[in-house]
Formats: sequence, C-alpha cells, structure tokens
Amino acid sequence: MPLGRKLLAEALGTMLLLACVVGSGIMGVNLSQGNDAIALLANAAATAGALYVLIAVLGPISGAHFNPAVSLVFALRRELAPRDAVLYVAAQVAGAV
Repeated sequence: MPLGRKLLAEALGTMLLLACVVGSGIMGVNLSQGNDAIALLANAAATAGALYVLIAVLGPISGAHFNPAVSLVFALRRELAPRDAVLYVAAQVAGAV
C-alpha cells in the first residue's frame, strides 16, 4: 500500500474518531438529564462502535493506529520504520486539528 494512502487513512481515522468521542460526549450529557453514569455509558458505547467501524474499514490500509502513542510503540517494536512513524504522527496530529 502506498505511504500516501496510509497517511490519509491515519489522518481521516483520527479525525473521525475524535469527532465521535467529542460528539458522543456532548450527546451523552445532553440526553442523560444530569445522570453522569448514563452519559458515560453513551459516550463509551458510541466510541466503541465508531472505533470498531474505523478499524474494520481503515485497518487494512494503515494499521488503524489513530494515536501517536500507538505509532510510537510500533516504531519502538520495529514494526514501523522510524520515518514512517514520524509521518504517521504528523498525519494523526493534522487529522486531530
């Protein structure tokens, strides 16, 4: 798989995951009517569902790291080249912004 496609998948996956986490947090607070446990449950369930879909769709392309810490661990384990790890982290930060 071309590196450009992998970086695009990482940026897109990070962006969508972050949007889901923030959006489900806002939704949970608005719908829970002050019940923090329900808000947390809604946020966790929506995040888990979105993460599952993102990993299933983008995992075969880039490995679905979506987090600089994950990419750095892969680099430390020598499963990701250092140059690629730096580019992955840059794409993930760009996607988050």
